Amino acid sequence: MEGQPEHPADEIKRLHEELEKGIAEHKRTQDELKHSEVRNAAILDSALDCIVTINHEGCITEFNLAAEHTFGYRRDEVVGLHLADIIIPPSLREAHRSGLARYLATGASRVIGRHIEMTAVRADGREIPVELAIMRIPLDGPPSFTGFLRDITERKRTELQLRESEFRLRQLTETIPEMLWSATPEGVIDYCNARVLDYAGFSANEIKGSGWTKLLHPDDVDETVRVWMSCVATGLPYKVEVRIFHAADRTYRWCVASALPLLDDGGPVLKWHGTVVDMHDWKQAQEKLRDMQAELAQMTRVMTMGQLTASIAHEVNQPLTAIAANGESSLHWLTQDTPDIEKIRMLTKRVVGDARRASEIIGRIRDMASQRAPEQKPLSIDDVVNESLSFLRHELQEKGIIVSLDLTRELPQIVGDRTQLQQVIVNLTINAAQAMTQLAPADRRISVGTTLSDPETVCCSIEDSGPGIDPEHLPRLFDSFFTTKDTGMGMGLAICQSILEAHGGRIRADNNSALGGARFSFDLLTRRVQ
Repeated sequence: MEGQPEHPADEIKRLHEELEKGIAEHKRTQDELKHSEVRNAAILDSALDCIVTINHEGCITEFNLAAEHTFGYRRDEVVGLHLADIIIPPSLREAHRSGLARYLATGASRVIGRHIEMTAVRADGREIPVELAIMRIPLDGPPSFTGFLRDITERKRTELQLRESEFRLRQLTETIPEMLWSATPEGVIDYCNARVLDYAGFSANEIKGSGWTKLLHPDDVDETVRVWMSCVATGLPYKVEVRIFHAADRTYRWCVASALPLLDDGGPVLKWHGTVVDMHDWKQAQEKLRDMQAELAQMTRVMTMGQLTASIAHEVNQPLTAIAANGESSLHWLTQDTPDIEKIRMLTKRVVGDARRASEIIGRIRDMASQRAPEQKPLSIDDVVNESLSFLRHELQEKGIIVSLDLTRELPQIVGDRTQLQQVIVNLTINAAQAMTQLAPADRRISVGTTLSDPETVCCSIEDSGPGIDPEHLPRLFDSFFTTKDTGMGMGLAICQSILEAHGGRIRADNNSALGGARFSFDLLTRRVQ
């Protein structure tokens, strides 16, 4: 009944059931704890890094398998011992103890939550470098700590080898008598050797980064930076001619700056390595050489014009004679009682035309004889050929030489100096004519042709029916002062070669003429590829 005390047997049964339930709960908790310990032990022993746990007294409570292999102790040998007496070198033990005491007293620590490098000691007494990270285990009661340690012996050895390699490389770059520099993959200058610093008079810190532009002439900065950044973006080799400040005489001197990328097995750029070469004296010498060549070419033109005096006089005399004849006819018709105005108009037009033709001839003669700077203009190679041969028409007729033209129509234009190219064609044609002096007049023939060698190259050839060129002379034919003529200076072909090379072209000679003699050919780039 309600309110009556529970029967003793029932109370015993209830207590027994609660006890069994408690025992089962305890057993389940114990099993879970055991499983957790097994799981944690498996995790600890499978970790690649050393894991060492200590309590608030600094005594070891956990020492995983990786720690056993690294330090040479068994777990059962070190658990319960003070960490400072096991893996911390004698020189650091006092610092470890005082640091732990300071943390327990104030909560301040220099190592918890940070990655640090330190020296640890093995069971055999050998010290090894390790990387260490320490964290506090977040549990109630006295604090405990877990340290994660990694043996970095190999990494330190590699770093040492790298430093030694860099030191040897630095020694090498500092002793090479050349200006050397390097840059990051992003194009940031990170090194210049002493040769660069001495040359420019700047410190390394002033040049590094974007400071290298201080070395450049202000007019060269934008273009040089543009080319450099383009090469950095594409990975292509870098090369520019640029004026760089020279501290010794406080002037800007012409230099060639170049660099090549160091690639990661064909992949991205790892580094840029470059040089700077002073070419100022060479450039000035080249300019003087060009001036001398121009003067020599002008002198040769004047000498050539002297040889063609009769031909030039004949060319000028033709339009002048026509002017006189047409003028006299005009006067005759004007004296008539009823002048024929239409006839006089026609004769006057002829006078004007002949006067213009005479003026053009004199203008071409003046251009050939004058000394002026070369002018690079779009030209028709066929026009240049026709104008050149007009100087020689009478000369060639006097020698009984038949000239045939094989000019390809509508060739692409070239870019060059009209007078200099005329000089080349006149010189080669005169040489061809002189090579046939021993032949009968009926056998003297010259062929001048033009063609398109490829879409970017125009070719002009001058062939003759002479005896050809001695094969032994071919290798030296364009050398200065080499001549096969008794009265020759040996400069004509050398000047032709220098003119064509200055135009980006080339000249060659062989005995493959369709006329049976020598053939001189030269190539020039078309206007669209200049």
